[in-house]
Amino acid sequence: MTSFAACGLVVGHATDVAGATGCTVIRGDRGPFRCGASVVGRATGTRELALLEPGHLVDRVDAILLAGGSAYGLDAAAGVMRWMEERGRGFDVRDGVVPIVPAAVLFDLAPFGRFDARPTPAMAYEACDLATADPAEGAVGAGTGATVGKVAGVSGSMKGGVGCGAASAGRVEVRALAVVNALGDVRDAQGRIVAGARAPDGTWLDSAEFLARGGAGDDRFGDLAGRSTTLCVVATNAALDRAALAALARSASAALYRRITPVATPFDGDVIFATAPMADGVEANVAQVEALAVRALETAIERGVRATAPGDILQR
Repeated sequence: MTSFAACGLVVGHATDVAGATGCTVIRGDRGPFRCGASVVGRATGTRELALLEPGHLVDRVDAILLAGGSAYGLDAAAGVMRWMEERGRGFDVRDGVVPIVPAAVLFDLAPFGRFDARPTPAMAYEACDLATADPAEGAVGAGTGATVGKVAGVSGSMKGGVGCGAASAGRVEVRALAVVNALGDVRDAQGRIVAGARAPDGTWLDSAEFLARGGAGDDRFGDLAGRSTTLCVVATNAALDRAALAALARSASAALYRRITPVATPFDGDVIFATAPMADGVEANVAQVEALAVRALETAIERGVRATAPGDILQR
């Protein structure tokens, strides 16, 4: 189990097993944190990403929401805001606070889950309440309805889910969380496929090779457009400003390219968030933090499929 305590964060899941959807909230244990982001995919669903850009007025974030439900899942952010407002946590506007909650969503609607099942504000509120420094992995939260290897249709796909990873050197700590819901295959450190698209005989189809051979011409592939997305968070205890965090999020994308093939397709909405403390961060070389983040995120991506029990595979 990976602890996010060293990075000042806690993680909570809310899960709708029957609807095959859910949400995951990453929030500061005691207060706000700095955040940057990088958009890797080309079919994204997001909220409040613009305020993460360097130079924006608001230099803090109260929580990050990762959710299923495609664009419908963005509504769940209202639950995080309510939880924060009730505790006086948010950007001070004199008469009250405005919680800052960037969000990103993945597609887990039919045929993978139930189309009318979406993460709700009540579920996100619950995830805030349940947040812990040692989050569960597998088919939970935003990873409940996640799948991988969808290039040749639903029948050949496998279950994805939530995975966590850690890397450290001296006083520098990095933690990563990935919700793996990719169009492509997931590979291990040696490049071997560990989860992905399967041929009718049960062997690996090799999604990248399938597409290179013209597999995108298959009618079933068109039906899957936009039904993927891997959402990631890399967190550090290093003292980084928003410009450095934006760079950290971009550099961490190397983990996606190493472990998911293909990645950043027109049908994936991959987003990476990067976080650091508002104060009292550890002095660190940025290049070192970036290298550690790639290592931690690679582990999280692989754990996102390995932590899912065989019984959690969707039969739809």
